[in-house]
Amino acid sequence: MAKGEGFERHRQPWTPDEIQKLHTMAKKGMALKAIAKALKRSEESTKDRAKQDGLSIAKLR
Repeated sequence: MAKGEGFERHRQPWTPDEIQKLHTMAKKGMALKAIAKALKRSEESTKDRAKQDGLSIAKLR
């Protein structure tokens, strides 16, 4: 990726729809990487939001 590319949603607030999807996918036991990709968010952002909401996300082994 060239400099300046990447997540076009940088620092965007989470929408209620995204939060709902995060909760659903976390409960299904999906991996962080898969959830982040599905939400078009960084893994860091996804992990932080899950932690904020008290969710645990499966770690890939």
